[in-house]
Parts: sequence; structure tokens; C-alpha cells
Amino acid sequence: MKTGFRFWVGVSLVLVYGVIAAGAVVRMTGSGMGCPDWPKCFGYLIPPTERTQLDWYANQTYAKGEVIIVEEELRIAQEDFTSGNSYEEKNWGAYTKHDYALFNPLHTWIEFINRLLGALGGLATVAVGVLSFWQWKKSKIIPLISWIIIFGMGFQAWLGKTVVDSNLQPFKITIHMIMALVIVALLLYLYFISQKEKSKGIELRFIKNIAVITLVLTLVQIGMGTQVRQFVDTQIDRFGESAKETWLDPTPFLFYVHRSFSLLVTALNLFLFFRLKKLSFLSTMPLWILGLIGAEIFTGILMYYFDFPFSSQPLHLLLASLLFGAQSYLVLQLYQPAQNNTL
Repeated sequence: MKTGFRFWVGVSLVLVYGVIAAGAVVRMTGSGMGCPDWPKCFGYLIPPTERTQLDWYANQTYAKGEVIIVEEELRIAQEDFTSGNSYEEKNWGAYTKHDYALFNPLHTWIEFINRLLGALGGLATVAVGVLSFWQWKKSKIIPLISWIIIFGMGFQAWLGKTVVDSNLQPFKITIHMIMALVIVALLLYLYFISQKEKSKGIELRFIKNIAVITLVLTLVQIGMGTQVRQFVDTQIDRFGESAKETWLDPTPFLFYVHRSFSLLVTALNLFLFFRLKKLSFLSTMPLWILGLIGAEIFTGILMYYFDFPFSSQPLHLLLASLLFGAQSYLVLQLYQPAQNNTL
């Protein structure tokens, strides 16, 4: 049962990262309103594939909650009914949460896949929660954290609904991202404490503090990055998706802070890497962290100097979340009971 528990924690972690990646693709492609309602998509469990599926038809059976588009406005079936020979307003209610009423099949299915991954992630965390009861005698913290994650996933789903209802308000998108990172951190903690053999930490509190500081700085860096992304979203709305050369024109001051801040993050992680190497710390995580930082800087260069080439934005966000996860795991490793390391 212990092996099954850790397996499902790993599955949950992969799916949550999948949701983060899918969410980044949603933002890159402008698909956030591909499904204008929640939790269904145009009132369907499986979204439509053609615009004609959202037209009104005579002698058609409609279920309560199904959506059609009439005169570029969303209409929702008030009850189950079969339409007559002419459109009757009394059978339909206006969608009042926003006035977005466009249908793009690509956007719809990208957003639908994003939601599907979220639902699968939720089911995986429920499996973790159920299996966690077998860990109660060994460690009461395991079921506690497991069920906090389940409620966190529920809260994340609710946040997703508010994002759609607000027509993609940038602040709510940022909160949605932060909550995803919180869930990642909790899953990593479960994954770490449920392993059979843990790597030994170190005694030097100074090194541990540096690791925590680098993790906090990465969170700050991600926060600034989301603010820069909000500026880019505004520019996209203003100039269009094809005018990529205008997305950072004029370049906001926060972008330069974000870019310069990456040098500090890199320097501290390099220092940490060489000190841990000197201490013969047996973990490849510091090396993975440097690799992720390098890839993150590379995608940042691509976006700024080469006008946001395809997939650079979602890759940049995914790398940032992976970096956060790797640094979190390193902190957990360092705070394990230490072996006798010397300088």
C-alpha cells in the first residue's frame, strides 16, 4: 500500500505539471475563453467541434444548461424542452456573467483539454487521499497533507471558474498560478517523506538558509514574470497576436527588474552548487536546478530578442514551475538528518 501511495503522489504531481503546461498553452494561444462557461463547455460535457452546433434549430431537443449563440450573444436553455418551428425567447436565458460569445474550435478544445487534465489531476489526488489513511499509524501528517491537497484542488477548480466568469481578469490568473505552485510543493513534500530511503542532509545552517532564500527569490521572480505577462496580454489585446514586435514596446521597467533579478538567482544557485559539491552532498538536484535556470534564461532571451517564437512562452512558464519544484525538493533533502560533512 505504501508503494501504491507514492505512485499516485507521483501521478498527481505529473498531472498538476501537465495542467500548468496546458494553462500556459491556453494563455499563449488566447484560448482562455474557448469555453465561456464552467464546468461544462457551451453547456456540453464534450464540447462542440463546429459553429453550426451552436445555432438554434427547429424541432430540436435541448437539455437544461445547453448553450446556443443568437445574434452574437449566448443563450442558455432554461429547462429541458423540444423547440417548435420558431425561436421562442421564453425558453432561453441570457448569459449574464460576461458578454463573450465567439466560437473557435481550436481554442475550445485547447481549453477543454486543460480542464480535462485538471479533472484527472483531481481524481489522482483523491486516490492519494484515500490511500493516505493506510499511512496514519506511521505518520499522521501524511493524510493531513493529502486532504489539504484535495481541498486545494477543489479551491483551484473554483478559481478556474472565477477566471472564466471574470473574462480572464489578469489578477485572478496570477492567483490561479500561485495556487498551482502551492499544490506542487505539498505533493513534493508527500513524495519526499514517503520514500523508503532518504538522502542525508547537511549540518551547516548557513547553506540551508541559502537554499531557502533561493527558493523564495524564485517565487518572487515568478511573481514578477506573471506581472510582465499581464502587460504582454494587454499589448496583445491592443495590437493583435500577429504584431509580436510590439508586445514589449515600450518595455516596462518591471521587465528589466525581472531580467536583472535572474542574475541574482543564478549567482546564488551557482554558489550553492559549488558549496554542496565541496561538501560531497550526494544529490543530482543542484545540477538539475542549474540546468533549469539555464533553459529558463535561454527561453527568456528568445522571447525578448526574437519576438516570442512559438512555444517559448509556455515553455518559459513550465521551466519556472519545474525550477520551483526542484528547489523545493532540494530544501527537503538538505533538512534531513545530516551526515558528518566537513568544509
